[in-house]
Amino acid sequence: MIRKAISSAILAASAAIVLSAQTRIVPSQLTLEEKVHLLSCDMGVERLGVPQSFYSEGMHGIAYGGPSNWGAWRPLPTTSFPQGYGLGQTWDPELLTRVATQESIEQRYYFQNPKYDRAGLVMWAPNVDLGRDPRWGRTQECYGEDPWLISKMAVGFIRGAQGPDPDHWRSAALMKHFLANSYEYGRYYSSSDISERQLREYYGYTFWKGVTEGGCRGVMTAYNAVNGIPMTVHPVIRSLMVEEWGNDGIICTDQDAMRRLVDVYGAYEDYAHAAAAGIKMGVTQFLSDEKEDSQGAIWQALARGLVTEADLDDAIQRNLNVLEKLGLLGGDDPYAGIGRDGSEKPCLDHAAHQLCREVTGKSVVLLKNDGILPLKLDGVKKVALIGPYADVVKQDWYGGTPPYQISILRGLHEAIGDNVEILCETADFAGAGVALAKEADIAIVVVGDNPTPCLDVAGGGAEIGWGTSQVVSDGMEEVDRQSLTLSQEDIVKMVMKANPNTVMVLMSGFPYAIRWSQDHVPAIIHVTHGSQELGHGVADVLLGKLNPAGRLSQTWPESIEDLPDLSDYDITKGRTYMYSKAKPLYPFGFGLSYTSFRYSGLKVEELQDGGFEVSVDVSNTGDRDGEEVVQLYVQYPDSKVLRPERQLRGFKRVGISKGETVTVTMQVSGEDLSYWDESVHAWKLEAGKVNFLVGASSSDVRLKTVRKIR
Repeated sequence: MIRKAISSAILAASAAIVLSAQTRIVPSQLTLEEKVHLLSCDMGVERLGVPQSFYSEGMHGIAYGGPSNWGAWRPLPTTSFPQGYGLGQTWDPELLTRVATQESIEQRYYFQNPKYDRAGLVMWAPNVDLGRDPRWGRTQECYGEDPWLISKMAVGFIRGAQGPDPDHWRSAALMKHFLANSYEYGRYYSSSDISERQLREYYGYTFWKGVTEGGCRGVMTAYNAVNGIPMTVHPVIRSLMVEEWGNDGIICTDQDAMRRLVDVYGAYEDYAHAAAAGIKMGVTQFLSDEKEDSQGAIWQALARGLVTEADLDDAIQRNLNVLEKLGLLGGDDPYAGIGRDGSEKPCLDHAAHQLCREVTGKSVVLLKNDGILPLKLDGVKKVALIGPYADVVKQDWYGGTPPYQISILRGLHEAIGDNVEILCETADFAGAGVALAKEADIAIVVVGDNPTPCLDVAGGGAEIGWGTSQVVSDGMEEVDRQSLTLSQEDIVKMVMKANPNTVMVLMSGFPYAIRWSQDHVPAIIHVTHGSQELGHGVADVLLGKLNPAGRLSQTWPESIEDLPDLSDYDITKGRTYMYSKAKPLYPFGFGLSYTSFRYSGLKVEELQDGGFEVSVDVSNTGDRDGEEVVQLYVQYPDSKVLRPERQLRGFKRVGISKGETVTVTMQVSGEDLSYWDESVHAWKLEAGKVNFLVGASSSDVRLKTVRKIR
């Protein structure tokens, strides 16, 4: 009744409005009912010919189906890439641009093809939250722990999703989750207490760069509070995200977050006050299971004078800005033909399959190799493939429905052919797998985590309850990990006892404290779940068709004892490679190769903006072509404030043929060398010495030089 009373006069007055396809829609042309509707996630104005545009998950492929049942009423096949954690391990922003380009084409196809008319053009990706602690259950979704690296990867993804034209987008990227969100068991009510400096330099940095460098105009707020204020209504939404950084697009709440302001936080007396507060702080969309929950609250807020129509117009205009860039308000749309031209599904294109295979191989990190890899099959008659993930491709909570899936077993079969027999055991760890290992010349044991522990047990499909896990080292949304111990490492021990020629394939979206395996197993590779080309990518690395060059984007600790309290967000208390004093099992940036590289000729030239240009010669001194990820770190020995022990400020993944040398050049701006000065609330470039460290990981520095900031 409230809605009808407020909107009836406006509906009558606006009924005669007719817009051409070229007319830009503004809030004044909308009825109040249409305005309230546009504050939900299914944006559209039927009366004006604006199609309903919903959202699609896009962490590592557009999710129309999959374990989370996004659109399970009609699952649709889409290209499924490695999990976000694996994408981060490529250290290749340009590769992520290609990944997101493929995703956005598939999203457009299903949205515009009349046979499907599916979902919309807002892509909920990338997840730019930072993996500050490996126990965080959603680590598998993020790109890693370092804000500078992750910002570059995110910008690459955003540019691919939206396309090269800033005014005409294929898709609208939407970053998750603003802000300081990496603690599942307390995420609905906990407070992430951080300093202004950590907000700027760490937790907010990836969002800042995503907006200002990537051109992203979408963000989802986090459930948690920051310094006691729930993020759904935190002042930094408007002051930072909108006014300072310039996000004139979508600010979306997380699922039912508006209701939780009342039901969990007790911050407001009713939903109307909560909705009004969100709108005034900058929220433009309320995500809710029941639209009437949020829309009804907005109508109540209007009726009681808690918000005005002008407040709504401000939010709606930002939503319309995104719809306009997507071509949904009329005008030129260079992507209007996708899905309407009679072409086949883009996920069935051979080029998409090859891209996925390339990404998968490039995400593989070689953690150890005593010389057994790449596998030499001359004289080998039998290979034993053992472990629960040897013949399965598992999707995580945000995974989709791939058009096909290549398991490691299938990938090896295709690569090896009929000359070598592959013996496979995935179920009986008590004896059958060990027996096969004894019989074979080489054993490959595939172990890891279950990416959806609360949905099924060991792939059997038996749901055990949201927010729970039977294995304490597994994690996902709503489930933080209670252990870094790999329970399946015992399988590795038994296989190793039976056959010393063992290769360990660790398949996970998390670090594990695998000290025993590192000490005893001849070779270890790490790869994540999710890729439809998993088996091909792993086989390419194991057999040497691809020289591995993935690098860890997160520190792997020796022990859980090396980690601070999970709920403590102060990263200076021993978190990440920047502040931890503990010796890691594998350092940030680590990864081996089948060839070797020599660094020489380090040069550092001063730039006019207070920054520097760093160049280094890198030579492939081995007998194989390969890729090296050249990494640049800086230190501030003269600093008067606490700075990181070392800080990533440059990287390039470069291919180098055997016997050749390439010159790698990286620029570090004055802004990159600055810190946030809380006394003046601004970035400050501090005078004094700067150490430039160039090498193959945060712990493998090959060359060092010193320059001075004047």
